[in-house]
Amino acid sequence: MTESFRPREIRGTLDAAGLRFGLVVSRFNSFITERLLAGALDALEGGGASAQQTEIVRVPGSFEIPLAAKKLALGRRCDAIIAIGCVLRGETAHFDYVAGEVARGVQLAQMDTGVPVIFCVLTCDTLEQAIDRAGLKGGNKGWEAGLAALEMARLSRRLREPAAASPSCSGLQVQPAPVAPRARKRR
Repeated sequence: MTESFRPREIRGTLDAAGLRFGLVVSRFNSFITERLLAGALDALEGGGASAQQTEIVRVPGSFEIPLAAKKLALGRRCDAIIAIGCVLRGETAHFDYVAGEVARGVQLAQMDTGVPVIFCVLTCDTLEQAIDRAGLKGGNKGWEAGLAALEMARLSRRLREPAAASPSCSGLQVQPAPVAPRARKRR
């Protein structure tokens, strides 16, 4: 890359001013999910979010997170949503079905609505691993999700701005490609 070639970068910031956040939290494995929720709320508050800008939706388990997140996003009440849950591996294949479908559902919710849905569903083999990721050894993944929600909410707002507000794209004049005349069919 040459010195003269410096493309404009669009980034989100960690500023919550004017943004609204939703957190969908599973009650199952609440020992873990409440720690993740506390971490996410700390990050949002650190970015300047107030209680009035933040809404918590409780669901029975992780499997119910995608539906609640999608309905919350469709209501256009949130600029970003954090999906918080914890699925622990057991002795059956139940873990694989739940973990995979929750991840898929959360991804579909954000793709279908255009609202960022941050995936903060721990999928751990043991309770010890989950505890480590909810604030012990591995930091708090809820806090990391809160930072991601701040950044993605702001980035999504910036990307929704009209093209005129984006000098790098508005200066381009795109001409349609010439269309070759269609050949007449002979009868």
